[in-house]
Amino acid sequence: MKKPSMVLFDYGNTIITENLLGFEKGNEVLLSMAAENPQNITINELQPFIAGLIGEISDRMGAATRNRQPFEISWCSLNRYAYEYFGITFDKPYEELEEIYWDSIVTASPSENIEELLAFLGQNGIRTGVVSNLMYSGRTLRRRIERLIPDHGFEFILSSCDYVFRKPEEQLFGLALKKAGLNAENVWFCGDNPVCDIEGAHSAGMQPVWYKKTYIEKPDLKITLPRENYIAINDWAELKEIIKGCLD
Repeated sequence: MKKPSMVLFDYGNTIITENLLGFEKGNEVLLSMAAENPQNITINELQPFIAGLIGEISDRMGAATRNRQPFEISWCSLNRYAYEYFGITFDKPYEELEEIYWDSIVTASPSENIEELLAFLGQNGIRTGVVSNLMYSGRTLRRRIERLIPDHGFEFILSSCDYVFRKPEEQLFGLALKKAGLNAENVWFCGDNPVCDIEGAHSAGMQPVWYKKTYIEKPDLKITLPRENYIAINDWAELKEIIKGCLD
């Protein structure tokens, strides 16, 4: 197996492990910050309204699940619509509100052994980047990653929010390759999602690495597990050893 010139990573439950506290917690915090709430809208009214919008958008896209949804929904656009619909205003821009919201709905920490792997990659001249399906902007994503993994600088960090297309669509992978200036066969892509990350990377011509530690099978989503030529790991220390073997 040939040493990769670059290793790209998914974000959520790949380089960072997140535990969801509840979407309503974010909107509760934002409602408490509202400059104006003329209808005295409560979380019990707001949360179902936003959930309904997300469901309607997905239905109109013809997407059965978020795994197959081709286009991204922007958190700022969606929530601006919902809040302005009820006449709710804020003193802060939505670009700041999305970060406050995200910090309120999850706890987050670096995945086990990811920092050691990233240091190893840097020491061996292997470039790194992040490509994530996310409603939040790349700016917000970069700030979060730099806060949680301060000792590693990713060459670029891409959020689908900024580029319309979601993984496994080829456009987001193609953009990453353009930014890297590399051919697909020289890039490995690591992620936890067998559809968005593994099928998507394989279709783009990259070497997929399936980080299975955080994957939970959900029969109702009807995901066909990948049959492609992927590397399966349960710990980032395993990938470090695999790449070590490519250096000889």
